Amino acid sequence: MAEAYFATRRTGNIELSADWARNRNAVRHEPRATLGPVSHTITVMLLVLVVGLIYITQGTKATSYDYALNSVNDEIASLEAQNNSLAAENARIVAAAAGEQNEVALTMVDARTAGYVAE
Repeated sequence: MAEAYFATRRTGNIELSADWARNRNAVRHEPRATLGPVSHTITVMLLVLVVGLIYITQGTKATSYDYALNSVNDEIASLEAQNNSLAAENARIVAAAAGEQNEVALTMVDARTAGYVAE
């Protein structure tokens, strides 16, 4: 059997790489397969598509809120116009009722009995 020689200390050559240092394995691993340029391009396109879709959905949300707000504003304007119309009608009715109770109005002659001036 041949004699085995074990060096207890490495001396001399300081330029040894880290792979040959003490208590290290001297195995080189191949890097894992990485994505190619086509896969990178497809991934970037998908990311841009997703960000674009998110941007579009946020924009349509704002537009739908705008339409809802416009419909509420239209309803408010319609109700205000109806309120003004009812207030004017109420004022005419109150004025007519007050005019019927007036002393001057009670002593007036009915306009239907008046005649026309003949030529």
